[in-house]
Amino acid sequence: MTSTNKPPTPASGARQLLPLTVWLCPDDTTDQPTHDAQPCHGPAHRAARTWTCERHLGTISSGLARHLIATTTGEHDVIAEAFTTNSATLRTAASLDRRAVGCVPHFPLAQHIGAQLRAHLPHEQLGRVAMRPCRADQMHRGIADHSGQVALVIAAPPMAGGHIAESRARRARGACSACLSDVLTDSAFHSQSFLPAAYRILRPGGHLAVVTTARHRNGHLIDPAPAIIREARKAGFRYSQHIIAVRVPVEGDTLLIQAGPGSLGQLRDIRSRALPPAARVHADVCLLTRPGGSGQGGGR
Repeated sequence: MTSTNKPPTPASGARQLLPLTVWLCPDDTTDQPTHDAQPCHGPAHRAARTWTCERHLGTISSGLARHLIATTTGEHDVIAEAFTTNSATLRTAASLDRRAVGCVPHFPLAQHIGAQLRAHLPHEQLGRVAMRPCRADQMHRGIADHSGQVALVIAAPPMAGGHIAESRARRARGACSACLSDVLTDSAFHSQSFLPAAYRILRPGGHLAVVTTARHRNGHLIDPAPAIIREARKAGFRYSQHIIAVRVPVEGDTLLIQAGPGSLGQLRDIRSRALPPAARVHADVCLLTRPGGSGQGGGR
């Protein structure tokens, strides 16, 4: 197991995989609220304010995207993102001189991400990124022009049915555009269904990085990683490496975990019988490889 505070270095031909690697990549994506481009016709028709909630901002942070892209791809390679909920992967790929395509089937979310890209990327880098209106399980058709050429697919699939009620509640409040996308594109479909599509667009030796987080549901801990690995092997992938991505800052030997307002309120309520608030400290990254080609290496 390795751990380092140094920034990731570009990929090389001498890469060696380790069974388990720890990356320090705290959540640092800072998408700002935007307003859609619909015309206003008086106070009753104000432009809708769209933003990305903390959960969707944290699915792929800029730090995690930088580690994945820098250690598995080279300059000018093509990156694809299967479940795009924020601008982190596209922005990071463009800044590292890669080309990137995100699957964003929900138009308001695409508008919001596009606004973030224009706000954070210089004009010369905007041409390196694109979004396609396709679901993750349809990416082999939506990104057909790059079929067999993609070096890395990044995917943070939603747990089947895990957040539908929460997403609908956010939709009712007119909140997170990614939560609304979850509802309208049926995030409860089996996350494994995108695996054959990812396999088809990857080049031989290309990588699929699946980011998952274990969650409690109905008193049970649900870890989707083993099922995804089994399905990935059925689709033809080789399981290469497990990566623990530490999401919180580290100072010395201390994890700097900050609780949100809801968690702090629960801690102060001594009468509460609820379980202690859970802090999202790390994510699990399953690095899978399409066999073939000369690039059989992977993350450090």
